[in-house]
Amino acid sequence: MEVMSLSWTNELYNVYEKNNGRTDCEPALLPFSHSTANAQIEITLIESGEIVSAKTIEKDDAVTIIPVTESSATRSSGISPHPLADKLIYLAKDYNSFVENGKDNTKFYGAYINQLREWYDSEHCNKAVKAIYDYLEKGKLIEDLINHNVLVTDETTGKLKSKVKIAGIFQEDSFVRFRVNYSDLMSESRTWADKSLFDSFIAFNSEKGGNEQLCYATGEILPATYKHPAKIRNAGDFGRLISTNDESGFAYRGRFRNKEDAISVSYEFSQKMHNALKWLIARQGINIENSLMLVVWESSMRELPDITQGYDDFDFDDDEPQYADTVPAYRNLLKKSLFGNENKFDKNSKAMIMGLDSATTGRLSISMYSELNCSSFLENLEKWHTETAWIRFNSKMKKNYVGSFPLKSIIECAFGTEQGSYIKCNSKLVTEYICKLIPCVTENRKIPKDIVRGLVSKASSPLKYDHYYNWKKVLETACGMIRKEKLENKEECKMALDENCTRRSYLYGRLLAVADAAESSTYERDEKRATNAQRYFETFSNRPYTTWDIIRKRLNPYLDGMKTGTKIYYEKLINEITNSFEHNDFNDNSKLEPEYLHAYSCQLVKIYNKNKKDINDSTEEE
Repeated sequence: MEVMSLSWTNELYNVYEKNNGRTDCEPALLPFSHSTANAQIEITLIESGEIVSAKTIEKDDAVTIIPVTESSATRSSGISPHPLADKLIYLAKDYNSFVENGKDNTKFYGAYINQLREWYDSEHCNKAVKAIYDYLEKGKLIEDLINHNVLVTDETTGKLKSKVKIAGIFQEDSFVRFRVNYSDLMSESRTWADKSLFDSFIAFNSEKGGNEQLCYATGEILPATYKHPAKIRNAGDFGRLISTNDESGFAYRGRFRNKEDAISVSYEFSQKMHNALKWLIARQGINIENSLMLVVWESSMRELPDITQGYDDFDFDDDEPQYADTVPAYRNLLKKSLFGNENKFDKNSKAMIMGLDSATTGRLSISMYSELNCSSFLENLEKWHTETAWIRFNSKMKKNYVGSFPLKSIIECAFGTEQGSYIKCNSKLVTEYICKLIPCVTENRKIPKDIVRGLVSKASSPLKYDHYYNWKKVLETACGMIRKEKLENKEECKMALDENCTRRSYLYGRLLAVADAAESSTYERDEKRATNAQRYFETFSNRPYTTWDIIRKRLNPYLDGMKTGTKIYYEKLINEITNSFEHNDFNDNSKLEPEYLHAYSCQLVKIYNKNKKDINDSTEEE
């Protein structure tokens, strides 16, 4: 089948076509007309349909591939049995005999066994189907599960005991899967992993056909479906991307006469497209705040970098993690990390970025989608991490290094609050701004101004943080994003201290750093007391001239207690900076520009590394 249009649906269809049948990947790509379910009970049979054993299933082994019909794949109410594995209410002929105050399962079992019989009687019958049918027709499923100590009964009534759970599910609602032990020991016993069984159902189900309509995705006349799969993000996810079966509310009315006019997609295309998306999510999806599911893939399924993470330590092969202590070194490591596999991408290779979020109950929305040439994707990624990097401090190594920041961390620092030892942010804000930041990373769009404003505000208030390292994290992040914004506006923004800069905000930021460093140098090693510079930080950013006078006067006692050489160093530095102000800039008491944070950070690094090799900037950066 040739795909005629270009869209996210067709890219997903292409993923399915290129990867169907692969045996070298985990998890496996779901076969056509199959889905997944979480099973709680596993029954082992032999070919003759006799039970061998039964057991409960651990949660980490619960996900089970099952054949589904068009109706069962989307069931939410009513009676719609799965073709093979299903809940007890469908499988157990003796359900009513053991379940007290439950639903009458007569119609459920009848629908299931009649449907299974059709497969059993067809030319596509598989030996597993025969074994399961022969077993379930005997009508002793629950009795056998009781005898194998899987289900628990009430000693008085002999009925299933109420409120007993298996893996979090009430035992009477358990989902059952089957294993069939064959005389041929080479045959796959797990029905959920048996390719011959998959093919058997696909062939059987395809013969049923359906109402043929124009498929809007392919342009061909094919059996259509208006019941599209759920369980896209996980086995418990009931949200759907496509839904047109509102026959009572007529959600499509106004623009269209009927659902067929609104959208018509073939059953085959829908199955393959949705199964490809499920596979991509299970394989490489990034779950953000248990709401937004982000998936990034390359057209030939070659590995792409995680666009949500920062770059600070670089791990190549099995080498020790590498850190960059200069801007040129950082750029070299970044290029090596991002472009090391560039030769693996052909010139037509594309990168797809898709974000899925819950729109309403039962509905999924595509919160973002973009396609980029892989070379552009990697170049934009390099540009983002190069331009947002800042001087950071590694507490374990006790040294500074150059690194960029994870997207979630940027958002938390901009809008979050300190909660215990960490900075946390409202989940909705995180997902909202992740969607805003990703185009900045992958498409070179400008960083949202409210993120920068939020970071500047937070970084200007160190006393709002009980833990100094949290505020330091906010400060570093703010500097990185301010730098990014300046570079976007074609402004000069060096990462190292610019001792020739005479801009008012920059000089005042340097003065604040000198006062902070000078006072803290007199503290005992374990002393956590805030300096006067930190106490007046926010006030200083709004009224620097008058606030500096207060900070400077309060600094004198600390200077007087220093060794002569140290005192001279700090006083000389203060005088040099003060004398660098132009005209009446020093007397200007108006609010400082965000770059004062840059100057503050760079001046501290300069002071603390005055006897070490400074972090150097590179002319290449500009």
